[in-house]
Amino acid sequence: MKPDLPKGFQASGIAAGIKKNNQKDLGLIYSTVPATVAGVFTKNQIKAAPVQLCMNRISSSICQAIIVNSGNANCCTGDQGMKDAELMSAAAAKRLGISSDLVFVASTGVIGEPMPVQTIEAAVPHLVKHLSPHGVEDLARAIMTTDTIPKVISKTTEADGLPYIMTGVTKGSGMIAPNMATMLCIIATDVQADSAWLQTTLSQSVSGSLNRITIDGDMSTNDTVLLMANGLSGVTIDTTEKKASFRKSLDALLQELARMLVKDGEGATKLVEIVVENAPTEDAARRIAETVAGSSLVKTAIFGEDANWGRIMAAVGRAKVPIDPDRIDIYFDDVQMAKYGMGCGKPAEAAATEVLKKPEFTIRINLNQGSGRTSMITCDLSVDYVKINADYRS
Repeated sequence: MKPDLPKGFQASGIAAGIKKNNQKDLGLIYSTVPATVAGVFTKNQIKAAPVQLCMNRISSSICQAIIVNSGNANCCTGDQGMKDAELMSAAAAKRLGISSDLVFVASTGVIGEPMPVQTIEAAVPHLVKHLSPHGVEDLARAIMTTDTIPKVISKTTEADGLPYIMTGVTKGSGMIAPNMATMLCIIATDVQADSAWLQTTLSQSVSGSLNRITIDGDMSTNDTVLLMANGLSGVTIDTTEKKASFRKSLDALLQELARMLVKDGEGATKLVEIVVENAPTEDAARRIAETVAGSSLVKTAIFGEDANWGRIMAAVGRAKVPIDPDRIDIYFDDVQMAKYGMGCGKPAEAAATEVLKKPEFTIRINLNQGSGRTSMITCDLSVDYVKINADYRS
């Protein structure tokens, strides 16, 4: 059964010819009425033309459609790149019969290549023709790059006795790092919500989900998360209780999408949650978790199913956080590998090796120095990761 789209939303995805392999590479999501929009974008100082266009337009807080492509990032393409992003927007707007200011643009793919905008313009009529309330999976496939599966989740929540739907579609497999993981992510919902509150809520939710994952420590130039809310369910998010419920649903959706991104990491065979607890502060816990989760030595040990807790300890020590090494405990799931900064011996290592054979597990680092806590989702670093990225453009 395909995921649902909220009321008033339609989506499509087609093969326009941007890629050479005849795979889907151009997508569209459209609301039959203008929607309130919120967005979070890459913190990379080098921002692709579509990111700049969205950042310029989001001040209006209104969006009715998003056109998105894979195969070309439209980044480092100068003034022509911005013109091409605007042409993509205008082509979709004209066919939909709406203002081009209401059409946002997102792109993913190779950096530095001119956008084949004429190919896209020629494909837009076909793209609009295929819009459907059941087209979200086609949209998901159209934005895939090195992804192996489309990533879509739908959740239904109730307020005022009425159901409302929240659907998220994302892509990402490599160039994933905290502070906006490398991705495109579009969330559609049929609630009505204040634009300022929606923006704050999205930013906070992304901070606890899409910003808490890492695959390879690289940050893209095209990262874009957009949330559209068109109000057609009849539900207005206007009370403390409804705001809390909406936030809970959004958090759950983005956290699930985040796990899907890491699980589909380029060459990944393991999904690992790094939990840091009882740190001096929450910020200290975050810095340590990010350092351990991003360590190439830790990630390769996970791939090799090597219970090398010393690599974890070394990563903790270089996170630039004041710690007491003699109070640190390390666990692989429930197996304690280190106590008070020292190893627990060969029997513990043998038990931990069995944990490492599982496709998903937790590494828990207890600093015993406060109440700060956070977690990160990471994966192993495999031989296939090198192979995939060695010939990405070919």
